[in-house]
Amino acid sequence: MPPFLYGTIETMSSIISIKALSKTYDSGFQALKGVNLEILDGEILALLGPNGAGKTTLIGIICGIVNPTEGSVTVGGHDIVRDYRASRSMIGLVPQELTTNAFESIWDEVSFSRGLFGKAANPSHIERVLRSLSLWEKKDDQIMTLSGGMKRRVLIAKALSHEPRILFLDEPTAGVDVELRQVMWDLVRSLRESGVTVILTTHYIEEAEEMADRIGVINHGELILVQDKRELMRKLGKKQMTLQLHERLEVVPEELSLAYELELRAGGTELIYTYDTQAERTGITLLLSELSDAGIKFKDLDTTQSSLEAIFVSLVSKNS
Repeated sequence: MPPFLYGTIETMSSIISIKALSKTYDSGFQALKGVNLEILDGEILALLGPNGAGKTTLIGIICGIVNPTEGSVTVGGHDIVRDYRASRSMIGLVPQELTTNAFESIWDEVSFSRGLFGKAANPSHIERVLRSLSLWEKKDDQIMTLSGGMKRRVLIAKALSHEPRILFLDEPTAGVDVELRQVMWDLVRSLRESGVTVILTTHYIEEAEEMADRIGVINHGELILVQDKRELMRKLGKKQMTLQLHERLEVVPEELSLAYELELRAGGTELIYTYDTQAERTGITLLLSELSDAGIKFKDLDTTQSSLEAIFVSLVSKNS
């Protein structure tokens, strides 16, 4: 996949600054509540949250589609209200909805999008974008003849047509096949390598786990947490140790159950111990000693880390 040569980013300063941002609709529904967020230049930020959490409203405000009720947003130092044109020109948006001109060719539709931002024609850039999305061979096809997955690629091509510094992907792989999802992941990595900041909302936790530098969790219009992905998983990801027992165990001895919160699984042939990786001591050595003293022998053991999905579910449950 050819790189997008927009220039490289030397430092990780903020490119989007959001302060005390709130949005209340005419119905009285408060979609956002005092959101504060700094989005770093050149990062991939994944915004996670259940339906109705406020993710799409937040993106809509930054992109100038939705008016904020309170607070401020700057994009590259430009206020999104006072200096709309300058801030919007820095942004490419791939919406959830498949909105394109059905009767236009791919080439004309993507080229027209570039012109909307006042950019001079640049056929070589349009070609590079279309080739990266496997659309080049179909560049003269009418959009109405394309599959849903191909139309999604056209939306991405339109968003990249004017060489934005920031790309918003709102549920980019919803309803697309695994092959296209992988193509899009590769494209996002290529963009980040060339200095483009990428913000994506997704229901697919594996997308965030695979690509994001930082994770933001939104629920009920509030930003619960924003943290480096690895640090988040280190701090909140508990580990489980699974002991494969030599003999089936009917019940865990009460003193061990209370001290270690052990769980029997697989018909009494597996003993599960969940522990906090941040604790001063994991307790594993003492547990194994006490199991031996109790005559409980095991033939194998394995440890696993909590997934990002488990952490996300836990965070949202606590906030509900």
